[in-house]
Amino acid sequence: MNDKMIHVKILGKVREYPHGTPYAAIAQEYKGSTRYPIVLVRKNGKLCELHKKLKKDGDLEFITIGDEIGHKTYKRSASLLLLKAIYHVAGHEHVKKVTLHYSVSSGYYYTIDGDVKITDEFLKKVKSYMQELAEREIPILKRSVSTGEAIEIFHRHGMYDKEKLFRFRRVSRVNIYSLEDFEDYFYGFMVNHTGYLKYFDLYPYDDGLVLQLPERENPEVVPEFVPRPKIFQVQKESASWGEMIQADTVGDLNEQITTQGASELILIAEALQESKISQIAEQILKDGKKKFIMIAGPSSSGKTTFSHRLSIQLAAHGLKPHPIGVDNYFVNREETPLDENGNYNFECLEAIDVKQFNEDMNRLLRGEKVSMPSFNFKTGLREYRGHELQLGKEDVLVIEGIHCLNDQLSFSLPVESKFKIYISALTQLNIDEHNRIPTTDGRLIRRIVRDARTRGSSAKATIAMWNSVRRGEEENIFPYQESADVMFNSALIYELAVLKLYAEPLLFSIRPDEPEYDEAKRLLKFLDYFVGVPSEAIPHNSILREFVGGGCFDV
Repeated sequence: MNDKMIHVKILGKVREYPHGTPYAAIAQEYKGSTRYPIVLVRKNGKLCELHKKLKKDGDLEFITIGDEIGHKTYKRSASLLLLKAIYHVAGHEHVKKVTLHYSVSSGYYYTIDGDVKITDEFLKKVKSYMQELAEREIPILKRSVSTGEAIEIFHRHGMYDKEKLFRFRRVSRVNIYSLEDFEDYFYGFMVNHTGYLKYFDLYPYDDGLVLQLPERENPEVVPEFVPRPKIFQVQKESASWGEMIQADTVGDLNEQITTQGASELILIAEALQESKISQIAEQILKDGKKKFIMIAGPSSSGKTTFSHRLSIQLAAHGLKPHPIGVDNYFVNREETPLDENGNYNFECLEAIDVKQFNEDMNRLLRGEKVSMPSFNFKTGLREYRGHELQLGKEDVLVIEGIHCLNDQLSFSLPVESKFKIYISALTQLNIDEHNRIPTTDGRLIRRIVRDARTRGSSAKATIAMWNSVRRGEEENIFPYQESADVMFNSALIYELAVLKLYAEPLLFSIRPDEPEYDEAKRLLKFLDYFVGVPSEAIPHNSILREFVGGGCFDV
């Protein structure tokens, strides 16, 4: 009967389906019509997993593993597949805990706590079992249970991080995914069955293993495993800080905040960062030849505040630091290159007057007096306002800019005169043992809060331009990070509990019919894990002040 038929617009054409048709059946019908496999759908603007059923007329859009949300879904599902295989191959009685720590290469780094040795032979068996599960196309089932029942389930499974996490959840129900007899909780959607999970590889690395996965740009090819040892060691150090103060998961953090308050936690986290900055200053001083302290990092890493704090430490060690912004060497607006959309590309190296920068830096190195430029962002012109600089024996330049790690920017400067620092907010917290917090989420939330405070920008506008920012980072910053002399992690263990109070009202302003709504909803769900902390106790020189305001630096 007509009243039982649902009208759906798919790829520009209206189709009829019986009420209750699973989205998986529609995705199967359209198999081959999309470049990559369909893993989710968006029905009337709302994201849905494929096990859901068609109930109302409207528009249906396919999400594939080549889309950002679909790619994240693939990676999350592959993690479930790996966990199931580890427990199966090793035996549940031999595994105390499997922890997903952070990104390595294009995959994830895990450790196994228990009576398990991560050998080539062990990983070969795990990989073989994962492939077997993929071939069998086993359904990944989802069920909703009360929060109390979820706590009991994960206590029984020995997943105590999840048990602690759910004690602080305000929602009354929790979604649990199961793959045969293996149950787990994941922050986000899953693929419909294991048959989607064909592309992965396993590598032993450091004290654990890496699940290597495809990049979004080429989601059916597993790239070569290329570790980045410097940034990995910084992540390990940061993780050890979290363990030291017994707050390496959100549940741990919430427990400390609710039982002891946040003041001591804040002071310890800030002291650890200040100690690290002091060590960097000592390293620069000890070398004795460094004149150009070159700082680069992705958006919202806290580069400006870090530069100020490093300058203070350098001064405390007897040096005379002078801040230099590479942005002051922008070419005049009319000479700025354009991107593929015809917009000014301020992030490419060609937007910088590299020749003039090198001439000025070399003259300073020779002890000459140099007139320093200032870029007028309103007129789009470089100006000279009478600021002159001359370097003596104790003088050093603290140079901040997107290209500072790229030797093409400072091609003529002697290598021995440069000291390169990479800074990023490498979140050391996990939601729980199997759900990591992507560093990009922490930086995006920082950026949303800062843009609203300093530029009057909406969360919608910040989210809309975030992918473009990320592309610039992938091209101009990340390829050079391993060339840094030192790396500094600007993430603070407590910061998301503070940022939550600023970010939530901004994210709630995004309406369901706006393209940025899915991301806003995801971030709101993520922030809901945290017990909020007011900002009064944060020191005025904290990197977090760059984002929430009230700092002692002009940033």
